[in-house]
Amino acid sequence: MEKNGNPVLPQKFSSFSSSAREEKLRESDRNLSLGNIKLEYNAKKELDLAKTQIKEEDEEGENADEERKHEDASHGEESNPPAENEPDFATLSEEVDQFLASLANTEKSDEVPEIPESVIEKFLNVVEKTLKKYDNEDEKWLPEHDDLPLLPAIGRVMHLTTETEKYYADPKYAHAMNHAGGILHLSMAFLEEEFYLLLLEDPHVDSHRTSSFGRNHESDRCVLPPSSAAEGEGESKEPSFPYPSETIERLREIATMMISAGYITECCQIFSIARRNAFESSLSLLGFERPSIDDLVRMAWEPLEGEIATWIKAFKHALTKGFPCERDLADKVFNDNKKIAAEFFSNLVSETILHLLNFPEAMFMTKCSAEKLFKMLDIYEALKDSEIAIESFFPEGDVKDGEEDPTASYKLDLKSEVAAVRSHIGELAKAIFCELERSIKADSTKNPVPGGAVHPLTRYVMNYLKYVCAYKNTLEEIFREHDKTSCDDDEKPEKGNDNNNHHHHNNNNNNSDNPFAAQLVEVMDLLNSNLDTKSKLYKDISLSHIFLMNNGRYIVQKIKGSEASALLGETWIRNRSADVRNYHKSYQRETWSKLLACLKNDGLVVKGNVQKPVLKERFKSFNSMFEEIHRTQSTWVVSDEQLKSELRVSIQAVVVQAYRSFKGRFEQTFRDLRQTEKYIKFSVEDLEKYVDELFEGNPASMVRRR
Repeated sequence: MEKNGNPVLPQKFSSFSSSAREEKLRESDRNLSLGNIKLEYNAKKELDLAKTQIKEEDEEGENADEERKHEDASHGEESNPPAENEPDFATLSEEVDQFLASLANTEKSDEVPEIPESVIEKFLNVVEKTLKKYDNEDEKWLPEHDDLPLLPAIGRVMHLTTETEKYYADPKYAHAMNHAGGILHLSMAFLEEEFYLLLLEDPHVDSHRTSSFGRNHESDRCVLPPSSAAEGEGESKEPSFPYPSETIERLREIATMMISAGYITECCQIFSIARRNAFESSLSLLGFERPSIDDLVRMAWEPLEGEIATWIKAFKHALTKGFPCERDLADKVFNDNKKIAAEFFSNLVSETILHLLNFPEAMFMTKCSAEKLFKMLDIYEALKDSEIAIESFFPEGDVKDGEEDPTASYKLDLKSEVAAVRSHIGELAKAIFCELERSIKADSTKNPVPGGAVHPLTRYVMNYLKYVCAYKNTLEEIFREHDKTSCDDDEKPEKGNDNNNHHHHNNNNNNSDNPFAAQLVEVMDLLNSNLDTKSKLYKDISLSHIFLMNNGRYIVQKIKGSEASALLGETWIRNRSADVRNYHKSYQRETWSKLLACLKNDGLVVKGNVQKPVLKERFKSFNSMFEEIHRTQSTWVVSDEQLKSELRVSIQAVVVQAYRSFKGRFEQTFRDLRQTEKYIKFSVEDLEKYVDELFEGNPASMVRRR
């Protein structure tokens, strides 16, 4: 971490710029951006292919009919008249089922069963007509109001295709298989589009309205709504599905049919693209738009701070709401294909988190400054929580003995990526914290604070540490993880006095197993040393003691009211409080000892007689000195009310009491009132009043009481 004596920012590991990860993200972006185009193109291509195939088969059938007519005419035969009562679809379906059952019970080596050509042709024609009706938007497919059970019919078409393949050498079977295959292809193209439109369906719009299923209408993505800020902590954490139960059941039926027909790739691609787009839209609703790394690096701190808050909100939403919902949705849609559901969910989690990790990665390239620490710690904690969530997304024990867990690699890769980013954010946070020490060292102002008030550096450092210590547990973890790197190995805080050295030594012993606490002691010793240097800027020694007293008391009070008290310990607080008391004693000795010397009896009485000239000089000296102290120290500042009260009480206990005794003993020495007022300017009450005017930070004038 050191370069020329100065800490440097942590460098990224190769895992952040690996070509494999970038290729994954680029491939994901291509899939997401081209998803709609690919689906529409594939569906259209399949529909056209199916229609062409069916048209060719119809033409072949018409040619065959013409040949049969010519053949019948040559033999003098007449065509049979059409049946008066055409069988309904239910009857056709029943006859097809009977035929399929007979094929299933017949071995390939047995005699070829008779194929009911007319029944199969009529059945396939009805299915084709129904599909074209829905495809041309003459009517919307609503299974609950479906006169013709379309999905079971498509299932029969699928079985016709597979079962007739056994006897493909027979021309009649070949014709039936080709016709059924064309209808099956048309059916799958239709189901693909229905599947996609259902996934895009807005659950808040009535699905029975025409506009919700329009083929040429671009539906809104079905987005999982972000959790409301008003949600209580105690509310249920069960996932809220983005679709009603009826829609989920239709999705499941279509998915099962497509997978059974061998269209597993198309089904999974549609579901994956639709849900990824919806998931990204849900993050957009939270305000997260995936800004580029270049934009983040150039961004000023105020907007960047807002972007960080938005990222954390989106990241937590994905972990706590988004991913659990998507997992349960996939489990329900692919209820009969758990492996597909697991693969989809693993891909979604992996690609989404990898994209989201680009944001904290960009933080390494921004300028290091003290105000960024708290947001970096927020990011660190969010990443820490995500490691627990990732573990829960890929639980162990779901795979049978001897089978390979398909999600194990996803879990390991994700945990590794998140841990690497979190480690670097922690290292960055430690580097930012070290900026505090450099700020203290760099503060070498030569102008003393007026009135000996709390120095701005003290306020800044202590308020900063108050908020820093709110992240006590996180910082302890970071400093333990990066204990080998020091803020400044070569330079140690200068010690202002022996007390500081003693305090530092004691706390190092207590915090040897807590690097963050030890670092905090270093910061406090450095601050105290800086304040001791600044106190020497005051020409009045008494004021320098007031300055140290003010700052020392402020530090102790801030430490007591924060998490830092547990880190620094009671011993440190007691020692610092003792320092404040010593500053108090030094102030009293420096300020009031000369004044009290005027009130001593020494030299005033000689052989039982009061020496008036000496007494007059004593009162004059006292008056002059007290007026000067009052004039000067009324402008001094003690902002802590308790400390101010303690100072005034101690002054009154010493000075006012001594003055009361001295005045009471020698006041009668003066013969008349004029002399008394000339030399005894202050009554005891006046003195008490003027003492109470000290340390207010405002000049005060003396108006004697009469």
